[in-house]
Parts: sequence; C-alpha cells; structure tokens
Amino acid sequence: MVPACLGLAPFGVVCGVGAAAAGASWWSALGLSAIVFSGAAQILTVELLAAGAPVAVIVLTCFVAGLRFLMYSAAMAPLLRPLPARAQQGLAFLLTDQVFAAAVRRFDRGGDPHAAARHFFGSGVALWLFWQATNLAGFFAGNLIPASWSLDFAVPLCFVALVVPQFRSRNAIVAAVVAGVAVLALAWLPMRLNLIVAGTLGIVAGTVADLATARRGAR
Repeated sequence: MVPACLGLAPFGVVCGVGAAAAGASWWSALGLSAIVFSGAAQILTVELLAAGAPVAVIVLTCFVAGLRFLMYSAAMAPLLRPLPARAQQGLAFLLTDQVFAAAVRRFDRGGDPHAAARHFFGSGVALWLFWQATNLAGFFAGNLIPASWSLDFAVPLCFVALVVPQFRSRNAIVAAVVAGVAVLALAWLPMRLNLIVAGTLGIVAGTVADLATARRGAR
C-alpha cells in the first residue's frame, strides 16, 4: 500500500488545509477524517459547512458522492461470505478505491479466504493511519499559513481534479453537464437543495444515456 499512500498524501494534506480554512478545530478535523474516511466526502462536507448548508443536505450529498461503494460492496460480498458477520462489517468500513483494488487482486489469487481477508484488513488499516497523518499535517500547516494566501482554493481545485478524469465517455459528460446546468438554474431552492436535485438529475441523465447507448449497441 506504500505507493497508494504516497499518491494520496497531497489529497490528505489538502483535506486538512480545507478543514483549517473552514474554521474547524483539530479534533473535529481528525474526527471527520477518522470516521468518514473519504476524501471526496470530506471536501464536500467542508465546502458545504463553510457555505452554511444544513446537516441533512451535507449527509445526503455525501451519500450520493459515495454511491460507487455500492458497486465495490457488491463485488466484495461473495468473497467475504465465509467470514463472520462482524468481520465483514469491520472490513466494510476500511473499503476505499485503493483498498478495493488491492483486496480483489489478493482474493483472485485463491487460497485461504481468511488470509486474503487479513490482507484486506492490513491494507485498509495502513491507508487509514496514513490518511489521518496527512490530514493532521495539512490542518496544522493550514493554520500556520497566513489567510492572505487564500490556500482554501486548493479544496475545490482538488475536487475538480478528482471529477474531471471521470469524463471518459459521452454519457459521463452528459451527466456532468445536466448536473452543472441544474445546480445553477435551481440556485433559488432553499437549504442548498439545488445540490441534491442537480445530483439526482445528473444520475438520471447518465443512466438514460447509458441505456440509450446499450440499446444502440444491441441493434
């Protein structure tokens, strides 16, 4: 997991800087990174808190942002079936993009599923610990840097950097355009509900585009 940890280091630092820029205390910033353990959700949370969004909107937004983990869970469920329920639930907390890739490779090799699960656990714990360290480093660095430097701009830029690589197909671009137009057109909605509605419309648009593409391919 060392390459994955090193690759996530800048992202963790940016999450910590964003928490500091939003006025969070070090223990609340650490609690967010330790419990949520999701860079995208942490960035969304910090941005929405700074904008004064209600907690319900923040939770729903992060839920939508984490929907990809449903696919990861569906792929891992048959592999973890031999394990006790508590072990499965504990491993579910450690599931991230990088840990999923490492765990699937290990399970695909076959052998003792319990040994593969221990590999899963070790990978997840290593990434979790490194994530906390980089978030704390970013938080304290953010508090030391003068506010006039306006480093909080790095948070939305980092989120843009996460999203843009996903635009690999026409259908993904359709979903993004629909959501982008909707979030601006519905800015008048109260409690930042335009974020939720726009995200839902983007998902619907992407799904419709996927179905249309599949239908054309079947002809």
